[in-house]
Amino acid sequence: MERDEEGVLLPRLRLRDVLLRGVLFGLGAVVVMTVAALCVRDHHDREEFLAVVGGLCLVCGGALLLIGLFFWSACSGDIRRWRDWRTVTGQFEAPTVVAPALVRLGTLALVVAPAALGLYDLVDQADHGSWLHGR
Repeated sequence: MERDEEGVLLPRLRLRDVLLRGVLFGLGAVVVMTVAALCVRDHHDREEFLAVVGGLCLVCGGALLLIGLFFWSACSGDIRRWRDWRTVTGQFEAPTVVAPALVRLGTLALVVAPAALGLYDLVDQADHGSWLHGR
């Protein structure tokens, strides 16, 4: 990869690519969350797990995405990768590295939230005695 005069990898990160990667990571996290939810045997505990995961992901994901987008806009296009952390020379350049991470994590969480709440509804409406309902 090419580097500029400061040693930062080129091309710089683009918002579209960071959001797309966050969605892809979120889809992987949905699979992990679904397997974890099905490992919880008790019906009430399974519902509670899904409700808590959905609620936390919704609140935290929204906050992380908003903070990340704020940092992104404050960086004026100087967005760097984690590998470029060593190129940060002052305290005001840290958001150039943190902004894409926060945007990616916020997007990941906002993909998991509706999946968790949707699975909560499926578990809640499942027939008693089915594998989805639990014990």
